Amino acid sequence: MRQPALVHGVAVRTKAVITTETTPRPTRRAMLVGVAGSVANLFAPYAARADTGFDQWVAAFRSKAVARGISDETYTRAMRGVQPDMTGLTAIHNQPEFNQQLWQYLNRATTEWKVTAGKAKATEYAPLFSRIAHDIGVEPSFMLGVWGIESAFGDPVVEKNHMRPVIPSLATLAWGEPRRRSYWESELINALMIVQRGMSTPEQMIGSWAGAMGHTQWMPEVWLHMGIDYNGDGKISPYGPPDDALATTARYFVERGNYRRGEHWGYEVRMPHPISGKASRTYAAWQALGIVRADGQPYPQPNATARVWVPVAGGPAFLLGQNFFAARSYNPAMSYALGLVYLGDRCIGRPPFVQQFPGSEPAPTLAEIEEIQRRLTTRGFDTGGADGRIGNATTIAVRNYQRKFGIEPADGYPGVGLLTRLRRAS
Repeated sequence: MRQPALVHGVAVRTKAVITTETTPRPTRRAMLVGVAGSVANLFAPYAARADTGFDQWVAAFRSKAVARGISDETYTRAMRGVQPDMTGLTAIHNQPEFNQQLWQYLNRATTEWKVTAGKAKATEYAPLFSRIAHDIGVEPSFMLGVWGIESAFGDPVVEKNHMRPVIPSLATLAWGEPRRRSYWESELINALMIVQRGMSTPEQMIGSWAGAMGHTQWMPEVWLHMGIDYNGDGKISPYGPPDDALATTARYFVERGNYRRGEHWGYEVRMPHPISGKASRTYAAWQALGIVRADGQPYPQPNATARVWVPVAGGPAFLLGQNFFAARSYNPAMSYALGLVYLGDRCIGRPPFVQQFPGSEPAPTLAEIEEIQRRLTTRGFDTGGADGRIGNATTIAVRNYQRKFGIEPADGYPGVGLLTRLRRAS
């Protein structure tokens, strides 16, 4: 699962990574050589956070790994010659921020490209999704949502451009990030244990700068302790065919997120008057208070329980069941969970939300995003291509354009309002 350090904010002030269609992180790889003074010169201010130079830390960490069950042979194999990958430290401490509204996040989570790709995956892997629903109890839409949010359905573009060796990433974070050092150390040892058990090789283990891997971005701990060989090929892997990744993630939702078989995550609703608090009632009880589904349909399980959530005053309201919070167990941000379940619903043909968020725009189409990318690139704001995907390069190009021409807020959002402005400027 993705690390909380990467959490999307609920409505505003979120970090630059806001979709996994294409999300390059700022990178800075350097070689640690020589004495501690060289370390300080190369990596300030990161070296100030570390007790020793990276090479010395690797040597010293051996004893801790061995005490946790890692053999000398495994440690030497995986850690010999490892060089620090500063991407994670750069991302944690220097991520560019954007003011982002929840409706913008949802538009990006459910772009036309993602919904189209998700529908194709729903058809292609229908037998797998059906089997997971039968064996583990998690519905297909839920699994499509997490797969799409985490890796754009295993898109090779994401893997090719944005994945990196996991062991150097985790070692660098364990060395240089003191605020969560024990966590990064534990995940590094988990990664080494995966190698020791023959489940993977250091070379095969690629992932995000935080060590999350494969279709649904497993951390090493999830791979090691929850992994399922669901396709019967004799190994457990987050890569390759999605069977293991999806089944293991479904198990995660059930065992750690308390997912309830047969229940939907919740519903968009209409409220006759504001309701505050976190009271949990049955759908039937909420209906008796005048809270009805926004699409006018009945609640299919009136005795299931849910609670009210109004994320933005004047915007859509929701009744959230336990399975919404199962989604949130994968990443503790309300916006992430809403994006996951909303994308999943759209991938199986359910319609967009009925009510509008204040000040929101319609989601741009694939063709409109491509046009925005072309027009920005023509004006000298490189989006990295015109493919209809909204990645970090497009976001930064939009923000730089907004800043240059005094557009407020400079939120980096490539929407239809921006497209209108670009057309007028031409």
